[in-house]
Amino acid sequence: MSIPYIQIDLWLIILVIVAVVAFLVFVIVYGIRAHQQQVSAGREDLIGKIAEVTAAMEPKGMVRVEGEQWAAILEKGKAEPGEEVFITKVEGLKLRVIKKSEGGD
Repeated sequence: MSIPYIQIDLWLIILVIVAVVAFLVFVIVYGIRAHQQQVSAGREDLIGKIAEVTAAMEPKGMVRVEGEQWAAILEKGKAEPGEEVFITKVEGLKLRVIKKSEGGD
């Protein structure tokens, strides 16, 4: 009694090897890119960013930064909705801001 011989075509072996190598290259390249990008998270990342006023600030009001609403306190003066302000400090869940024309540029 003999065991039948199983034969796999050479083109199928080459195709599988090429697919595996292409997948590994893709994973390695994107893995390296992910590790090289700077992580942006946390309160420290907000300092220095520009926010848009959504509720009049006299000096307290609301601003939108990176798609999120924040309570904010304007250092001096007033700001109307639509104006841009510069974030100078984060105090708990409140932002300290100044008008963009006073120190953001």
